[in-house]
Amino acid sequence: MVEIRVAVSDADLTAWRDVFRAVVPNELAATVEQMRATGRRDEIRVLAEVDGEVVGSGVAGPSDFPGAAFIMPRVLPARRRRGYGTELLRALLAHAATLGREVAVGYVEDRGSLAFAERFGFGEFDRQVEQVRSVGPDDAAPVRIPDGVQVVSVEDRPELWPVAYESVGLQAFADMALVTPITVSLEQWEQDWISDPEAMFLALAGAEVVGSAGLILDTDEPHRAENALTVVRRDWRGRGVALALKRTTLAWAAGHGITEVYTWTQRGNDDMRRLNERLGYVYRSETINVRAPLPVEV
Repeated sequence: MVEIRVAVSDADLTAWRDVFRAVVPNELAATVEQMRATGRRDEIRVLAEVDGEVVGSGVAGPSDFPGAAFIMPRVLPARRRRGYGTELLRALLAHAATLGREVAVGYVEDRGSLAFAERFGFGEFDRQVEQVRSVGPDDAAPVRIPDGVQVVSVEDRPELWPVAYESVGLQAFADMALVTPITVSLEQWEQDWISDPEAMFLALAGAEVVGSAGLILDTDEPHRAENALTVVRRDWRGRGVALALKRTTLAWAAGHGITEVYTWTQRGNDDMRRLNERLGYVYRSETINVRAPLPVEV
């Protein structure tokens, strides 16, 4: 018999992230401290245990997609096909049903997980592609910044980060090549969309924020980092600002012992994918976004 229980203690959350890292080793795992600091209201994390041994974990809570609840069951590879994923899914859907949302969304990384999701009525609605780039000493070279533009770190100008939400963040979310646009509040922007302020950069035209890019650092794998949201204000696109910001992040990475940078991009975001290709990023993997109308029968 499998027991599904809410992860409460630090030890529970450590076990939860251990499952995450085992199932998706190429993705950044939030620390226990980050999970406690950024956990959303009405979000739960659960563990699946058999005879006191953790065999899986899951999360359910409000999604950035309007009217949706996010759910994600994960089972250790060696413990699959024993019904544990089904029990996790049932528990997560039970929580999702309390949120007053119309649809459940999640994502899968392989054909087996997609087949599992499809058994319960989930279907594909979008895909994200991963691009990755090696970082070397040559990336530390000075970056050419377009005329009329200044690039500063959020560490040096912290008061500009909430300003960036209004000037470029809202445009970025509206312009994302998503089937269903996401909604991000200023509170979420300040909490979830920045990692180390030293590794987050803003492009300024005079006193106005016209672009943003940066890195999300990985405490488990310090030699790796994920690209944070890269965006340029609509009236400044096509002038080399995004290229300069991306190169600034690579230069910072080269100077701080990072040897690999990766990024996830919406399948339809051709402009950003081409920019990444121009900078030497190559494709590595993709994830499939799935959804099903609530309630879901399990």
